[in-house]
Amino acid sequence: MSRTDPPPAGAHVTSDVAHRPAEPRTGSPVLEVTGLVRRFGDLTAVDGVSFRIAPGETYGLLGPNGAGKTTTISMVAGLLAADDGEVTVGGRRMGPREVEPKRYLGLVPQDLAIYPELTARENLQFFGRLHGLGGAARKRRTAEVLDLIGLTDRAKDQTKEFSGGMKRRLNIGIGLLHSPELLILDEPTVGVDPQSRNAILESVEALSTEGMAVLYTTHYMEEAERLCDRIGIIDAGRIQAEGTRQELIRIIGELDEIRLVGTGDAAAAATALRELPAVESVVAEGRALVLHLREAPTAVAGVVTTAGRSGMELSDVEITRPDLESVFLHLTGKALRD
Repeated sequence: MSRTDPPPAGAHVTSDVAHRPAEPRTGSPVLEVTGLVRRFGDLTAVDGVSFRIAPGETYGLLGPNGAGKTTTISMVAGLLAADDGEVTVGGRRMGPREVEPKRYLGLVPQDLAIYPELTARENLQFFGRLHGLGGAARKRRTAEVLDLIGLTDRAKDQTKEFSGGMKRRLNIGIGLLHSPELLILDEPTVGVDPQSRNAILESVEALSTEGMAVLYTTHYMEEAERLCDRIGIIDAGRIQAEGTRQELIRIIGELDEIRLVGTGDAAAAATALRELPAVESVVAEGRALVLHLREAPTAVAGVVTTAGRSGMELSDVEITRPDLESVFLHLTGKALRD
């Protein structure tokens, strides 16, 4: 394949204008999505979706396949026209015909957009030129991105020799080259092994420290909990609920659970534990006491101390917390992976 060939299908968003460094936009959202609607014939794939992302924030769109995530980000990236609603990136209106806002955006699609015959470094250099990066800046940024995605030691290898996870990491690196204000990641860990998946997540975690806004779509609950500052639960083309993990958990009113197993005076311990302000209830189950309370990680030290002072010698302490799977089931009536 010639190095002057056009980019592969599904390639990262670029523009045909010179790259300009992103300007800081403290105090205003990097991305604002208002009332997006997209129909395909009789199917309304996206139905009034609204959300915003601040600088340095990672926002997750969490939902099953077919929920409307990819259609939403296609409109956010200006690849697909909305039937209604508006998208702005740093205050600049986005759309298929708009060029200016795409300078400030990086898109990492589900489909790999890399040249298999080129090395990792050559891929980055090629896409850097498409973004208008000059020679010295392109070389410096390529080295920075290779380090961030953990591929410095494989920089000279052809990417056709890479594992699936390494290709995914390079895919992310291409989206990062021009230091965008907003990076969009569309299910970047699909089909990779656990070790590669963890490496990808570590790379994404590092982005918030650079002040980059990230829109992350996934149907993996654990990824959303690990990476995202705020989460929008999307199903049937609509945002069903939005907030931090704790805000979403409060929707269903579920409490954390601490299970204490041990010997000694469990009855006295139960009485004392019921007096703790954080504890909602205490139930005896054989040799165990089961407590329901809020913010178990914060309260557990006081719980253990109180149980010990009341004559209960503990052999095991287990904490169980409600998760986003519970929230999703509550809101939609189905499991996340249905």
